Amino acid sequence: MPNSVVKTETPKPNCSPNSNPHTGPEVASPATLPQYEANQRYINRELSILDFHLRVLEQAVDPLHPLLERLNFLLIFSRNLDEFFEIRVAGLLQQLSFNDESHSPDGLLPSEVLATISERVHAAIERQYGILNEEILPQLAEENIRFLRRDEITPEQAAWVKQYFREQVLPVLTPISLDPSHPFPRLVNKSLNFIVTLEGKDAFGRNMNLAIVPAPRSLPRVVRLPDHLTQGYEHHVMLSAIIHEHVSELFPGMTATGCHQFRVTRNADLELDEDVEDLAKALKGELSSRRFGRAVRLEVTQSCPDHIVQYLLKKFALKDSQLYRVNGPVNLARLISNFNRPRLRYRPMIPVIPAALQKSDSSFDAIKKQDILLHHPFESFAPVINLLREAARDPKVLAIKQTLYRSGPDSEVVQVLAEAARNGKEVTAIIELRARFDEESNIEVANILQEAGAVVVYGIVGYKTHAKMILIVRRELDKLVRYVHLGTGNYHAGNARMYTDYGLMSADPELSEDVHKIFQELTGMGKAAKLKKLLHAPFTLHSSLLGFIDEEIAKAKAGKEARIIVKVNALTEQQLIDALYKASQAGVQIDLIIRSICCLRPGLPELSENIRVRSIVGRFLEHTRVFYFANGGEPRVYCASADWMDRNLFSRVEVCFPIDQPPLRKRIIQQGLINYLEDNQQAWQLAGNGEWSRVRIEGQTHEVPPHMAQAILLEKLTR
Repeated sequence: MPNSVVKTETPKPNCSPNSNPHTGPEVASPATLPQYEANQRYINRELSILDFHLRVLEQAVDPLHPLLERLNFLLIFSRNLDEFFEIRVAGLLQQLSFNDESHSPDGLLPSEVLATISERVHAAIERQYGILNEEILPQLAEENIRFLRRDEITPEQAAWVKQYFREQVLPVLTPISLDPSHPFPRLVNKSLNFIVTLEGKDAFGRNMNLAIVPAPRSLPRVVRLPDHLTQGYEHHVMLSAIIHEHVSELFPGMTATGCHQFRVTRNADLELDEDVEDLAKALKGELSSRRFGRAVRLEVTQSCPDHIVQYLLKKFALKDSQLYRVNGPVNLARLISNFNRPRLRYRPMIPVIPAALQKSDSSFDAIKKQDILLHHPFESFAPVINLLREAARDPKVLAIKQTLYRSGPDSEVVQVLAEAARNGKEVTAIIELRARFDEESNIEVANILQEAGAVVVYGIVGYKTHAKMILIVRRELDKLVRYVHLGTGNYHAGNARMYTDYGLMSADPELSEDVHKIFQELTGMGKAAKLKKLLHAPFTLHSSLLGFIDEEIAKAKAGKEARIIVKVNALTEQQLIDALYKASQAGVQIDLIIRSICCLRPGLPELSENIRVRSIVGRFLEHTRVFYFANGGEPRVYCASADWMDRNLFSRVEVCFPIDQPPLRKRIIQQGLINYLEDNQQAWQLAGNGEWSRVRIEGQTHEVPPHMAQAILLEKLTR
């Protein structure tokens, strides 16, 4: 698995956007440019996102992270891999089932991609459990946090575990025998199950030799033993070990000769007919099917006998390549416990409130004086909630309009919107019901707001509403004044503590008029709105970005300042990639900070040698979308809800907003872009062959001192 190998290199200093912007090789004419094949020009999307998951896995061995955070990265990798199989691998398998062997833009067939995924993931799983068993668990044991195996439990502990099984576990277990009247059960996606081999006759005189025991999801997967049995240390037992030890009690008069964990992952993507009359009702019907989609992966323990494995593969209609043997619990994603060890966690941080808001008693007064930029999680998400709460209770406020993609029924945002509706405000919520894996939660949010009296709209058929917008209409001196909030991330307070995102609060009349028009577009009917400041997908965003790139090319050819810096979660859209290649050939210096998927190949001679690609993986999930164009010394800086992906640009409603005020623009350039380009501790760089390597300097002996972008922001912006 070459892409998982960590290579440490000393990075070259990365200067500011104004440094020597148009140096580079003389631009070759099209006739002399090398002819690159598709697989040489583009990286496969599925393999690129898998590479991101492997970068996350490497955090589990990174000493920059405290021990329990390293364990958490191991669990995050499991959750990421689950979704990768549920959506990406499932989609490739579906293509094959339809005999669709069409090439992706990189020239690979679905069967070729699946074969590569299988090879890389099998190696990654072996590495994951090696890290767990050889590094994380031994280091936890040194801290007196232990996960006991069955052969390590003392007689006193065994007695307590037996009582726990009989009182807490046994009453909720449902063993299912396998015989002609009990066919193999439909097992829920990603559920923990046991297949038990038996000897003897049951109460009805039947010779039973196989049974299935599903582990209830309501039970914790990790059970802490009482302190008096562990001398005050933290000792834990896995639920799987408890069930394994006492499984015979489920089959009185019979002997369990084997008990083996297994877990099946299923296709969890939803397919909805765009012509449905009631989207919420249709979604409710589809959600239940997600639990029982087509199987795409089987996980078993290493000790599971071959004949049992082949039996399970046959039942789930899977091939040997879809089998994953693991050296430990089959579901690491739930290997979590509330360890009370602050020393083994990240240092707590207190996000700050911008000074402009601290000095003012009213959010409206502060925003009217100047645009206010929020950089989460370093700056608090509280100002967004406070703005909504103030609007909900202010008699001058007439209307509140907001998009909701992932918020949750328990969120303060939803509760405040409901309060505003009950207070007589005209509240309109554009709720995207199809936000993947949040569909059920969003239906509940819609019900809460509708019951409070809000107008709830589900967006545009065929397009997901992914824009992050709030519009507040307030009467001031017999005039209606609009206030807006635009963001790169969801209105979710939990995410705002873990994801990096930008939010802009403004009372700019043109900006707020644009937001007003987009809300009208989402709730009504008519032609695409003509906007003054905002770029708008699926209408103007893509063409505007292509235009900006073309203008940088023209500036470079004229000998003027030309540079592009893009920070997004993913880059897959082929026209934009080709435009960046063209800009590189023209001598434009291009830096791409891509969190996960990047289908562009940097550093290819005479094609992309002026393009550098890096990825930052650290404490916080990088989620900001920022676009910088030098524009001959008059820089353009935009923030957006959209990545540079086909779906964002053509199949979603997205908003891209300019940062007009020079101090805010300078701050984003320095803190949100240059700061990340100078990172030499948590950065990875992409080579033209598609391999990622670690960018890290050690110690203080180099000309360039150690620089960690997220740590710098923590120091500057938090307490």
